[in-house]
Amino acid sequence: MSQPTPPVKPPGKTWREINQERKSLKRQRNEEKIVKREKRVALEKEVEIKVKEEQERKKKYAEISTVSIAVPGSIMENAQSAELRTYLAGQIARAACVFCVDEVIVYDDIGDKIDTKKSKVEDLDGVKVARRSCVQLARILQYLECPQYLRKHFFPLHKDLEFAGLLNPLDAPHHLRSSNDFTFREGITMNKKVKPGKGSQVNVGLLKDVSTDELLNPGIRVTVRMLPESGKKVKGKIVSLTTPRAETGVYWGYTVRIAQNLSQVFSQSPYKDGYDLTIGTSDRGESIDNIENKELKYNHALVVFGGVHGIESALESDEQMQIDDASLLFDRYLNVLPNQGSRTIRTEEAILVTLAGLRSKMQPNNEPMAFKGEGIATSSIFPVHKTEMQQATGEKIDLSRFD
Repeated sequence: MSQPTPPVKPPGKTWREINQERKSLKRQRNEEKIVKREKRVALEKEVEIKVKEEQERKKKYAEISTVSIAVPGSIMENAQSAELRTYLAGQIARAACVFCVDEVIVYDDIGDKIDTKKSKVEDLDGVKVARRSCVQLARILQYLECPQYLRKHFFPLHKDLEFAGLLNPLDAPHHLRSSNDFTFREGITMNKKVKPGKGSQVNVGLLKDVSTDELLNPGIRVTVRMLPESGKKVKGKIVSLTTPRAETGVYWGYTVRIAQNLSQVFSQSPYKDGYDLTIGTSDRGESIDNIENKELKYNHALVVFGGVHGIESALESDEQMQIDDASLLFDRYLNVLPNQGSRTIRTEEAILVTLAGLRSKMQPNNEPMAFKGEGIATSSIFPVHKTEMQQATGEKIDLSRFD
């Protein structure tokens, strides 16, 4: 059996020098291992800190004060034609957008007393089967809130939307043009193959789809934070629906929910602790003039409107409610227009009157910041001094911003 060959000493070096070099290399490798370990630990701590910050940020965003309105679907049945029904829904959508409403609840105030056709619509809680008029109102509200470049993906041809082209656009801040350069955009996840470890491709209304950080099923509406451009690809990060308003203060549209009766308006609240301020509107309530400015403090406020026969009729139709007095359902039961000239105030009128009257009476506990940024569409805003100067100098006014 042959003996192992002993190591050959390099010429010109003593064994002592060779051993010192080996020890030095070993020491260097150990130091590199320690440095790598410290870097790994520091990176893990950094990731942990980022995760905690993200959780705290989401928690903070979730605590932003919101306003919800509940509207009966039966008001659609009081309209005389399909065009008028569509326009009525458009008026409610415009009012919700103008007053920065966060949630619109369409509830059935008639119930099963009158046998009517049912229909299906999808809201945040999934597919709902509800009264035909409630579904039509909810569908039109959803259609108008959706940015124009996404409507063809979420709203196929439907009889409820036959006259939607007659409606005034919401012109909401999140209805961005391709030329607008804003931090956030609404989009839809596309059915495109992506490399392993990569996120979904999202159509956000630009010439190119955005590469995101999360892999989601196709056909989902998402909010995307646009990242600085690097190379040919446009990149973004998927965030929650509340993030744009929390970070920038810009109003980012409303959500739509369907309630089968009046009690579900309260019991199926999307907020963890429900609504801490509930307001009912009726000509039988106390005068809104009796409320001091900023008296009504809230985290999540709910304003409920009645139909042709008022909230009292909706209470009678709800078998789950065991009370007879509608005012007991709410923290405040208000007459928003004392000494009104007409015997009745239509629901679409009551929404405008009520939200205008409550602006000075309500005080959010965690109010969103005022938007002071740039990048959103300003289609109907002309700086006065600039327009006057253009008229005086005879310059041609650029009308492209009205597109």
